[in-house]
Amino acid sequence: MKNFTFFSPTYFVFGKDEENSAGKYVKRFGGSKVLIHYGGGSVVRSGLLDRVKASLTANDIAFVELGGVLPNPRSGLVYQGIELCRKENVDFVLAVGGGSTIDSAKAIAAGVVYEGDFWDFYMGKPVTKALPVGTILTIAAAGSEGSPDSVITKEEGMLKRGASGEAYRPVFSILNPALTQTLPAYQTACGVTDIMAHLFERYFTNTQDVEVTDRVIEALLMTMINEAPKVIENPDDYQARANIMWAGMLAHNNCCGVGREQDWSSHDMEHELSALYDCAHGAGLAVVFPAWMEYTMQHDVMRFAQLANRVWGCAMDFQHPERTAKAGIQAFRSFLKSIGMPQTLTELGGKEEDIPYLAHTAAYGNEGNGCLGRFVELKEEDIANIYRLML
Repeated sequence: MKNFTFFSPTYFVFGKDEENSAGKYVKRFGGSKVLIHYGGGSVVRSGLLDRVKASLTANDIAFVELGGVLPNPRSGLVYQGIELCRKENVDFVLAVGGGSTIDSAKAIAAGVVYEGDFWDFYMGKPVTKALPVGTILTIAAAGSEGSPDSVITKEEGMLKRGASGEAYRPVFSILNPALTQTLPAYQTACGVTDIMAHLFERYFTNTQDVEVTDRVIEALLMTMINEAPKVIENPDDYQARANIMWAGMLAHNNCCGVGREQDWSSHDMEHELSALYDCAHGAGLAVVFPAWMEYTMQHDVMRFAQLANRVWGCAMDFQHPERTAKAGIQAFRSFLKSIGMPQTLTELGGKEEDIPYLAHTAAYGNEGNGCLGRFVELKEEDIANIYRLML
């Protein structure tokens, strides 16, 4: 295990109806004028937005609103939010929604207190200062409610890039699993896939002797395998929703990644898919990750076999561990299919002629050096080969 530091200061408020206490927590963490940032339709139709505004009003907290966040959140709305916050002297950003809304809120929070272009942070500049951000989560997926990360798509060139910094960790996050019960099955499945991908990015490592985090990751993966079919069949299963929601936070606040090298090449490859085809992030990961696994398996067959045995229940073939490893990858594909996730790049709208562009931007975008990943270093040719496996 490697040396590490870990700091996760977010105050989590978990359970039914806790969104009604939003004003209390904004006040507790120093907010006096709030930007309420949200997507649109469901937050308004469900009455959630009205409940949040009532809570702020009850605590004598002024607010302004900015809706319209799209999946794969866009830079244009971030610029609008920065301008609005400066004009209205906002000192706190409250995200009401899923990962896209939270990521957009984080970008606004950093941009307000920065003299340059907020996009600098998405080109590699560390985020060291931002307005405080609170979240009210409506979909278990991205883990942004507990992470120091944000991903934004720049309309010019449709570049999807990430930024990170401890200033991006929310000061509080309200997690009410009941708010996810109205999600369509497809969105729920996309969220489950995203959670699993966050775990896989950490699991596939060259760091030795990381048994504690291996076992934690395996337990969370098994939770997804057990709970996801329940909510697909019965969207109102609150307890299953609760387990998925908390697992989603644990998967990405980095308690599963400490002391070990992490990979993240699959996320980088997926970002090109959701930027070009505007597909759901989880759907893109469902296509990317099995192909990446197939391509990199021989690098450490025993790690793949361990996963297959411990998580998917595949019998360990010690004489031919590659058979166990392959069985695990197939079990993952079958699971994704069972919850309604796409299996191929074609299903996302991809074409073979797009692959050279996808591979090049994945390798060299965001001032990249032509390589992705740490578990296996992938050059542009490797990335193209993985995209072809997705066809």
